[in-house]
Amino acid sequence: MKLRTKLRYAVTASVNAAALIGALILTAVGSSMAKSQSFNYAAERWSNGESESYSQISCFFADDSDFTTDSVMSVRVQLINALQNVAVSQEEGKLLCPDAYSAPIGQASVRCDISGYSEAELTAVGGEFFMFRNFRLLDGAFFNDNDIMQDGVVIDRELAWSLYGSENISGMNIYINGVKLYISGVIDSPATDAELKCCGELPKAYISYETAGRLSSEPVAEGETAKFRRINCYECIMPDPVENYAYTSVKDIFSEAYKGKVSIVNNSDRFNPSDRAKAAKSLQYCTVRDDGICLPYWENASRIVEFRLSVIYCVRRVLLAIPLFTIIWLVIYAIRAFRRKGGFIGAARRLAEALRKKKAS
Repeated sequence: MKLRTKLRYAVTASVNAAALIGALILTAVGSSMAKSQSFNYAAERWSNGESESYSQISCFFADDSDFTTDSVMSVRVQLINALQNVAVSQEEGKLLCPDAYSAPIGQASVRCDISGYSEAELTAVGGEFFMFRNFRLLDGAFFNDNDIMQDGVVIDRELAWSLYGSENISGMNIYINGVKLYISGVIDSPATDAELKCCGELPKAYISYETAGRLSSEPVAEGETAKFRRINCYECIMPDPVENYAYTSVKDIFSEAYKGKVSIVNNSDRFNPSDRAKAAKSLQYCTVRDDGICLPYWENASRIVEFRLSVIYCVRRVLLAIPLFTIIWLVIYAIRAFRRKGGFIGAARRLAEALRKKKAS
């Protein structure tokens, strides 16, 4: 009988130890997987250790949403007004709500001054796009809206090697559909498993909206300059003085005006273990879209990671339930044993008897 009891205790202890170790392993794997999607942590980089909370909100638009570069200034004003309503003001020398926007242009022919040639996937970018994306810069620098000349282009490692056989080529000339530009910087190519599944086979090149206008084939009136205005992805980093205030403020701006044509994501909370475990019962909604919104590869990669984390954190929750139920069982067992021995009165009697015997000895 004693042997059977000891064996039961040993098995129970082993199962609980294995469950705890498994939960710890899944926690480490999940955390590493989430951190690999660095473009979801722009708010953390922007806050730079400040105590004030920030959230990164992304909005993805359908092609026929009519959200354009002309709409951005209005959105910025509305976000500032929303923050002023809760007494959040701008610090001198620092943007209150940095933002970024982009749109895919499509495939283009890319040449260089020598014989190098490649097809590439172009994306028009504006605002603080490269701060949000957190690409690893291999050579050169990123361009921004404040540059006097907007003819710089950032290309990935794969395109750099196809053109010049090197990644140290910042400042060199590049020709996209015959338009002469210069290489501002070279970034690393997508590397994580989720990114590789979504980025496609073509190398990547990122250009300004002004350059996108130069490449545009749309007809313009005589004397006017061609402009590229379409935006498919708008992102902002916003102070979050109250929980979910940033997300709610952005949702209020876009949900009605672009109803059915926008998808809004709170990047700062999307990998939260508790939320991902709850989302496991509706995993198909993590990845499938049926509203005509075309997502950039980095968002599709994040959705794949969301899917995987939902499974990981759901299994972790099951493993953690094992020691929890064991603790509950032990507490119930102890209470029953306590009652069988007379409860508090019996315990008091035993204590008094023990003290009496000690005093007598």
